[in-house]
Amino acid sequence: MEADTQTKTSAKADELEHVSRPVGGTEHSWCRSVPGGTGTTVLLLLLSKPIPVSFLQSALYTLQINHPILRSHLSFPQDSPPIFSIPPSPSFSINTKSLSSPFHSLLELELNENPWSDPNPDETVPVFFATIYESPKLDESVLALKFHTAACDRTSAASIVMELMDLMAREGTEGKGGIDEVAIKAGIEDLVPKKDTYKPFWTRGKDLLGYSLNGLRSCTLQFEDTDAVRRTEVIRLVFTKEETEILLSECKERGVKLCGAISGAALVVARSSKQLVAGQSETYSVVTLTDCRKSLEPPLDKHNTGFYYSAITNTHTITGGEGLWELAKRCHDSYSDSISNRKHLRDLSDLNYLMCKAIENPHLTTASSLRTALISVFEEPVLYNSCDVQTSLGVEDYVGCASTHGVGPSIGVFDTIRDGQLDCAFVYPAPLHSREQMKNIVNNIKSVLLEGCIHVDLD
Repeated sequence: MEADTQTKTSAKADELEHVSRPVGGTEHSWCRSVPGGTGTTVLLLLLSKPIPVSFLQSALYTLQINHPILRSHLSFPQDSPPIFSIPPSPSFSINTKSLSSPFHSLLELELNENPWSDPNPDETVPVFFATIYESPKLDESVLALKFHTAACDRTSAASIVMELMDLMAREGTEGKGGIDEVAIKAGIEDLVPKKDTYKPFWTRGKDLLGYSLNGLRSCTLQFEDTDAVRRTEVIRLVFTKEETEILLSECKERGVKLCGAISGAALVVARSSKQLVAGQSETYSVVTLTDCRKSLEPPLDKHNTGFYYSAITNTHTITGGEGLWELAKRCHDSYSDSISNRKHLRDLSDLNYLMCKAIENPHLTTASSLRTALISVFEEPVLYNSCDVQTSLGVEDYVGCASTHGVGPSIGVFDTIRDGQLDCAFVYPAPLHSREQMKNIVNNIKSVLLEGCIHVDLD
């Protein structure tokens, strides 16, 4: 089967030569952050039956032919930016391990096993790994897919897992859409329209100063342990269908997106988690991650694998008397205004520069924690609806998120609406924040959201 599939796809491989290019600015910032523990993207699938390894091998081969960036290797020269090196055909192996841990534990294990933690200038490292966890006693297995975020953003990851399942269901035969060559030619900066790249020198300096000052005056959640070695942990929060319908309906009525509601609830909870006197103000930073594909030249879609997101950072000062929807609207309007002013494109290089400076100078952040925001959210959730393909493979559960214990927010929210239910993975750095602390924060965020939907907050 594997040989037949490789024969069918070899014609595609023959069209490409060995290609290499330096990483772009945004990709470079991820190459700087991943060794420290931020930017290892993991997709985990729980299946109710063993995975046919031959089908998976063939499917991964076809997937990497269709998306050359997934078969690339990163090299790290000492005196120049990292380099994507893309061979004309895949060369990889699937790791197999015993399934001896619960699904949640495997997710955290994969997030904290970092093949890019110690880049060697004399070696290259693949950007994509696959591992099968199998149980000899139970009729179940787990498939773990791990990506370097420079080569695969959230939209890419969600699209890849659907494409992979489709290929596996069809026994690894040739996929749809042809070869996606965009990412092997250019990073996001080279695809931004010229009208959105221009920024006068003094304007750039003013923006950099503004971002820096806002970052310095922003508050964080209480830290539990600032000295111990950190790892990424995850708390998962699932809403019922009814709760999801009510929340989305209320967001629509209020004119805010779900990300605005989650951000607003996080601001309420962060402020109330501290022993502050009435009226005492605190300022928090919120990062909204937006998919830029439709704004690029040429416009891209979810089939284009690579990193095409931009971060929008806004600060909000809170006194403690604000309600959920007041803050949700404030969060929504601030990032919407930034998008209208094209700041998500014009400020790409500024935010990449500041991210790298924080990595180089941890002391510039509170308690050298490398926390650059209270929370990061995605402008749009991932939409996932079960279908016959997933049923035939026995897919019981699915979760995707990225590590954040290097540089990043205290809370990274990865939200999916799956079969009508809101499913959120709240990712955080431990033991900087403890699991007990974050469970309280996450439960309170849910309570604030649901109470707001029954009009407890009458702003």
